[in-house]
Amino acid sequence: MTTVKQCIDQKNNTIISVSSNDSTETALKLMRDNRVRAILVIDDKKLTGIVSQGDCAIKVLLPHKDPKVTPISEIMTANPLTVGFQNTLEECMAIMVHKHIRHLPVIDSNQVIGVVSIGDIVKNVIELQGSQIKFLETYIKGHGA
Repeated sequence: MTTVKQCIDQKNNTIISVSSNDSTETALKLMRDNRVRAILVIDDKKLTGIVSQGDCAIKVLLPHKDPKVTPISEIMTANPLTVGFQNTLEECMAIMVHKHIRHLPVIDSNQVIGVVSIGDIVKNVIELQGSQIKFLETYIKGHGA
């Protein structure tokens, strides 16, 4: 079973975040520029929320609010669910499916370390399946004979 630590160690550990006072426009630009669909909300080095492109679209753009002046605090998910290094990606997937979310912040020693996304989990599953297929092919062919 792959752990969150193993997943995070394979990723770029850049934490993309905004403060709760930043505008929705600022958050959207960061998401665009970094090619991510959600970013963390960090105030005074503490995780206070998470905001996704969906939050911005549904809570700001559809009701015709101005993204230049709408603060993240109005649209973020406060106190998001988090995982730690010891969690497995299977546990993360179960949380995401049960809670209908696509991103889980990773916390270690009260510090934000990164984010595990549904994309990370899918990538891991595909890699594991590839390894299993290679093993089975070798077995069927007579252990490389």
